[in-house]
Amino acid sequence: MIPLSDLGIIAAISLLCAAVIGGLGLLWLRLARRSSILLQLCVIVVTAILSVAVGMVVVAQAMYVSTHDLLVTVWVAMVSAIVSLGIAVILGRTFTRNSNRLRQLAQDLGDGKHVEPDASIRDTSELAVLASDLALTSRRLAQAREEVATIDASRRELVAWISHDLRTPLAGLRAMAEALEDELADDPQRFHRQMRSQVDHLSAMVDDLFELSKIHSGTLTLSMQPVSLYDLVSDSVAELGALASSRSITLTESGGGDHTVVGDPRELARVIGNLLINAIQHSPAGSEISVSTGRADNGDVVLTVEDAGGGIPEADLSKIFQAGWRATPSRTPEQQWGHSAGAGLGLAIVQGIVEAHSGGITVRNVPGGCRFDVSLPLHKPVAA
Repeated sequence: MIPLSDLGIIAAISLLCAAVIGGLGLLWLRLARRSSILLQLCVIVVTAILSVAVGMVVVAQAMYVSTHDLLVTVWVAMVSAIVSLGIAVILGRTFTRNSNRLRQLAQDLGDGKHVEPDASIRDTSELAVLASDLALTSRRLAQAREEVATIDASRRELVAWISHDLRTPLAGLRAMAEALEDELADDPQRFHRQMRSQVDHLSAMVDDLFELSKIHSGTLTLSMQPVSLYDLVSDSVAELGALASSRSITLTESGGGDHTVVGDPRELARVIGNLLINAIQHSPAGSEISVSTGRADNGDVVLTVEDAGGGIPEADLSKIFQAGWRATPSRTPEQQWGHSAGAGLGLAIVQGIVEAHSGGITVRNVPGGCRFDVSLPLHKPVAA
């Protein structure tokens, strides 16, 4: 049995040798920090093997081990070191190959190329997870690029429609102003009324653009208070009744009861007005537009506007709330009493206002027309 004092000496010598070799290994590793991962891995393996081998040799000499035993110890250490270094090189090459592949995936991702998980690096779990994350990031970037492209195309289309819709009333105003200036107008009062109508139309378009810009920039300010949705519907129906009658369209409303929501009365009235104007402009003469308020199964208040405008192609239902989008020519609205969907901003504004009130809006085709459903959270009074 080896005495405790000898074991202490052996431990001290081994610790000293490991500390010295480890320090030299750290210095070597620091000097090789710009080298390849394979070389750095070999430095780590060699440092670990040398610390063990040197400790064995020094302890053997200190304990007066015979030359034969010392030679056996040295050979064992050398063979173990060579084998361990070979294994480290093989493993290091695999790790380096996987690392290079990940670097290539990262470069492809930076170049905008589509990246898929690489089956060749599945053996290393951490690297495989990183490769999967890069592939997921690639898919998300691709989706983001598609969304940006869609938004950019929608913005260009919006600018085109705005330019067209602004040019038409401006040209009319210029022509009427020149006619009045040259005293060529047979009925100046009629020209004045038409000019005022065109100015109202332009003002409404500018107002819509300003509202949409506030929605998209997140600067829309709401004055939240309890408001009866049914009362807002009644006011909008009364206001737009004359416009509907001028086209031989009947507006019918139904609902009632406790349909109080928390919202901005002015903005919610704009939602109802835009939906009704959209329905009036798209409905044929002699048809009926129904407006109702009710409760959904989840307790939300639901506003429903259903027209008889012939419906919307199923492929276009997902585009109807895009700013600047218009349906087929048969559903492209004309100006009526200063009310117009302009460049197709009305429904985009409706969606933005509804979402700002933590609500949702959907559209679907029904026999003979389409139906809009706006859901808003029910106001729940706080118990005293």
